[in-house]
Amino acid sequence: MTAPEDPRLLVGHREADDAAVVRLSDEQALVQTVDFFTPIVDDPYDFGRVAAANALSDVFAMGGEPIVAVNIVCFPTDTLDTTTLTRILQGGCDTVHEAGALLGGGHTIADKELKYGLAVTGTVHPDRFWRNGGARPGDQLFLTKPLGTGILATLLKKGQLDAEGVDLLVSTMATLNAAAARVARSLRAAGSGSEDPVHAVTDITGFGLLGHALEMAKASGVQLQFDATAIPVLNGALPAAVDGVCTGGGRKNREHVGAQAQISSDISPALEVVLADPQTSGGLLLAVDPSAADDLQAALQDAGTPAAARIGEAIEGPPGLTVS
Repeated sequence: MTAPEDPRLLVGHREADDAAVVRLSDEQALVQTVDFFTPIVDDPYDFGRVAAANALSDVFAMGGEPIVAVNIVCFPTDTLDTTTLTRILQGGCDTVHEAGALLGGGHTIADKELKYGLAVTGTVHPDRFWRNGGARPGDQLFLTKPLGTGILATLLKKGQLDAEGVDLLVSTMATLNAAAARVARSLRAAGSGSEDPVHAVTDITGFGLLGHALEMAKASGVQLQFDATAIPVLNGALPAAVDGVCTGGGRKNREHVGAQAQISSDISPALEVVLADPQTSGGLLLAVDPSAADDLQAALQDAGTPAAARIGEAIEGPPGLTVS
C-alpha cells in the first residue's frame, strides 16, 4: 500500500506500532486504533468486556487517553437473537465507560460469523507519546499481566476449564491497561527532569511475548534479555502446556521469531509454549530507565495491576531476544 506523506501523521502504517498518531496542534494529537475478533469466551456480556478492553489497550500502549469509541459488529441474525447482541454491546459499553471514554455508536452488518470490537480515538501530547521502539541498554523490562490466556481459552473451547479457571481468564482479559499506563505516565511528572523514564511500550496480544518483544528489540536496536523465573503465568496455563495444549497461533509465533529468540536449554518446552502463546487483551511490556524501575514496580503493585513483574533488561547487542 502507498499513501501520501503528511507531516501530521506522526505514527502510521509504515511503523509496526500499536496505533496511529496524528498531530492536531502543538499541544494535542489523536491516537486512533481499531480491533475486533470472534468470541473467545461463552458469555456475551464478558465477550463485550474483553473485546472492548482489547481495543482500548492500544491507546494506553501509546501513552494516550481514550475519549470516544464506536462499535464494530458482524452478527449472524439467522442463528442468534438480539438478546445476545444487546449483552455484547452492554459489556463493551460498560468497559468503555470504565476507561473514562464515551461510546459514540457504531455499525452492524449481518454476517455468518459473530465478530465484535471497537474503533477507539484517544488523545496524547504530540511530543509525549510512547513507541514500541526506544528501549536503551540498561532499561528494566516490566510486564503488567501474566501470560497464558490463549492456552486457557483453548481449554475453555474444549470444555476442560473449570469455573475458577473461567473466572481467572475473563477477569485477566477484561482488566483494562489504564491503571498500568497511568502509573507509568506519572513517573515523568514525579521525576526531577523533563525526560520520560519510560522509553518504550507495547501491549502483548496476538504475537505473544516473544513476537511483540522482538518488535520492540528491532525497533529499538537492542537485545532484550528475559529472566524466565520472573515471567508471570496464569494458574493452569503451564500444566496445560505440559499436557500438550498449544494454539496454532502460538506455534506460528514461535516459528516466526525463530533463531532471533535464543531460549536456554534449561527452559522447559512448556514454558517456551507459554512465551509464544497469543494473548487477548494482554498486559503492557515497558522498557523503563533503571532509575525509575523501583518506583514503577511499587506503583504498579499499589495500583493492583494483574502483574508488576520485572522480567528482564535491555542490553547492547544485535536486536533479538534471550530467555534464560
